[in-house]
Amino acid sequence: MAEDSKSSDASDSSSESANEPIKPQKPIPKPLIQGKITKKRKNIISVCLTNCRYEVIRKIAAKFAYKEVSENENWNLYWTDLSITVERCKEMKRYQKINHFPGMLEICRKDLLARNLNRMLRLFPKEYNFFPRTWCLPADLGEALTYSRLRRNRTFILKPDAGSQGRGIFVTKSLKDIRPCDRGVCQVYINKPYLIDGYKFDLRIYTLITSCDPLRIYIYEEGLVRFATTRYKEPNAVNISNVFMHLTNYAVNKYSRTYNQDTEAGSKRKLSWFNNYLRKLGHDVEGIWKRIDDVIIKTVISAAPVLKHSYAACFPNHDVIPACSELLGVDIILDKRLNPQILEVNHSPSFHTDTALDWEIKEALLSDMFAMMNLDKCDKRKVMREDRKRIRERLLHGKDHQPPVVVSFDDYYRLEMNSRGGFRFVYPTQTTKVHYNKFFDQGQGSLYSETAASRAREAAQNALRDEMQLKARLEAAKRVVVPPIKPPAPKKLETPNQNKPTSKSTAALSVMSSSEPQMIVESEERDRLQRLAQREYLIRSHGILEHVYFSMKKNGNLRPRDEKKFAIFDKIRATNENNFNKQNGIAISDLVESIKAKSSI
Repeated sequence: MAEDSKSSDASDSSSESANEPIKPQKPIPKPLIQGKITKKRKNIISVCLTNCRYEVIRKIAAKFAYKEVSENENWNLYWTDLSITVERCKEMKRYQKINHFPGMLEICRKDLLARNLNRMLRLFPKEYNFFPRTWCLPADLGEALTYSRLRRNRTFILKPDAGSQGRGIFVTKSLKDIRPCDRGVCQVYINKPYLIDGYKFDLRIYTLITSCDPLRIYIYEEGLVRFATTRYKEPNAVNISNVFMHLTNYAVNKYSRTYNQDTEAGSKRKLSWFNNYLRKLGHDVEGIWKRIDDVIIKTVISAAPVLKHSYAACFPNHDVIPACSELLGVDIILDKRLNPQILEVNHSPSFHTDTALDWEIKEALLSDMFAMMNLDKCDKRKVMREDRKRIRERLLHGKDHQPPVVVSFDDYYRLEMNSRGGFRFVYPTQTTKVHYNKFFDQGQGSLYSETAASRAREAAQNALRDEMQLKARLEAAKRVVVPPIKPPAPKKLETPNQNKPTSKSTAALSVMSSSEPQMIVESEERDRLQRLAQREYLIRSHGILEHVYFSMKKNGNLRPRDEKKFAIFDKIRATNENNFNKQNGIAISDLVESIKAKSSI
């Protein structure tokens, strides 16, 4: 009954409402329409991975909700495994960022790293003694050969100047087989490294550079300890070619049958495991890491002038965020006294995740690096509007009316420090800034200070190369084996009935074609090589080239490039004249005085 009453009431009320006239709705006031709330468009961060082959980087970008775009779109971050060109840098807009610094090859190529560290060693001999003695070939081949002759018990390791993943590296006891035209790097091999369980190892330390002016360096707390897969013994004639004993590169040792993938006792382990291992043995781990930090900072500072100059030339208008941020893979080996020695610097370290250990370390590493870049703090649309406005004003007024802005990234650096994750900030700190200031003073014009010395060294090297090639030709001529001369076959007596060749066939046989190659007689070739060598020796010993040079210079017929090429003759003549004057100056003056005295008598 109650339900019936309720339904009847509802029907009555609905009928009453249906019978009521419809009231017109009140118009919405205009101020409410004008004050309509509009949603702010989301700032979409895009990343270009066209030249990136690592899947882990794509997964990290997706984790940060970054949109992957092509190379021709307006990307925020350009990640590439290749070295960048100046043209690529100059095309970048103010809100864009790239994962390499222009000029970083100064320490990432083996030959350029050796050149910079050798230069700093001459300037600061006590502070830059953390790398094996190194020569760049072929420029320093003469010095390397002299060193090997004086220290016959040393072992050398030869590397290509721009190789990677252990390709082209070999260990040798002798440098005699090096050709004058070979390019690469020659280093003294560290015979007594620090060993763990009898195995040789090195440390892959990830170093992040977020700015080059001012220089800012971070070192990641986790990394890799890479082991060789054969127990180490000092190089000898038997094991010197065993790459699984002397090289620690993962790209080499992964093909060894004894490669172990265990994370605690395998061929690749964590840096945290290494630190715990040293602590158990009672070593000063903090002191070792201070020395490692010192080596890395000094290595980066050796290229600081080039980095600063290249960055200023490529990014003069980058005032929103720093244009570059680079993650380096620094390879360090410890000697038997636990002193760090730098081996090489990789500008594109491997981010392959073949094992769970690789994924654990590299995923956390890249996540912290992406967080430090703070790409979401840059308003791309605002910067693009400002650039369009600036271009429009430049077209209308003929010049840019924007006042010059002093670029300061203090707020960006503050955000960077707050989101650094597992990275340690090592430079500049209150303790390190003052200590390393002196290393930035590399002399006036330090970028080109070695030009004259390099030319002199190159001229000396060319002379040495010519001499070695001459010796090689002479030795090759001596090795030519002259075949034994066979006695002529006895002539057969012609019978009167035998057919004789006609005059036409005889003429055809006697004619030789000058356009066809003739047979080379080995005895004649040997005589020719000996006479060529003798002629070259006579030209050099009698100074004919030097006389021709000075006569052409006196007559003004010498080209500028020839004058630069043979400028060493001027230096040799000046040196000889000075030595002659010093030795014979007194004797000549006495002779002149004696002649005057005789004439007066």
